[in-house]
Amino acid sequence: MEILNVAETAAIACADWSGKGDKVAADQAATTAMRNAFNDIEFSGRIVIGEGERDEAPMLYIGEELGRGGEEIDIAVDPLEGTNLCAYNKPNALTTIAIAPKGALLFAPDTYMEKIAAGPACVGKVHIDNTPEENVRAVAEALGKEVSDVNVCILDRDRHKDLIQGVRDAGARVRLIDDGDVFGAIATAVPGTGLAFYMGPFPLRRRARSCREDRRGGSRRRAYHGYARPFR
Repeated sequence: MEILNVAETAAIACADWSGKGDKVAADQAATTAMRNAFNDIEFSGRIVIGEGERDEAPMLYIGEELGRGGEEIDIAVDPLEGTNLCAYNKPNALTTIAIAPKGALLFAPDTYMEKIAAGPACVGKVHIDNTPEENVRAVAEALGKEVSDVNVCILDRDRHKDLIQGVRDAGARVRLIDDGDVFGAIATAVPGTGLAFYMGPFPLRRRARSCREDRRGGSRRRAYHGYARPFR
């Protein structure tokens, strides 16, 4: 509940900047509120995936220590995922936090990795090493759909041009989003969103929670299932 309160505090703080066109101020408000809230908890937290370096924004930086002392916890955060979404009063901005015992989260550099995400029906059917066509067909089969009925969510970035074309060549539909890839990934497992699959390179600094393959061979107990590898 304490971590939930941290997320709620950060979300409320940046909400005051919604629609005001200043993404840096919105991010600063969320970051400051999150840091202060973490520092009120009796634990020894360490940021292993933070945010801000690449965008020159306010940050909870990698290696930063938080809390009053106690159990050692690794933390992955993005106080405001979708700064532009908040600044321009668009939907799907999120405050994101993942925690785990020390050493359980990947201690990540500020780099990009590839990501795929799909709902529980697709666990074991898709793989990061597959081509876009192979994954799209696997998703269609797992969901009992025609490939032409599969919607794939991808961030609208120049680096994704080949990926977008590959998905379209496979016969699937592409829904491009300007920002907010955490929501795009989670949406694949939420009924009614119309999104079946998410693909694309992404900034690792704030995504450890979606990056690890479940080595036990079963579905992870999350809203979605994801894999990732370094992107060059």
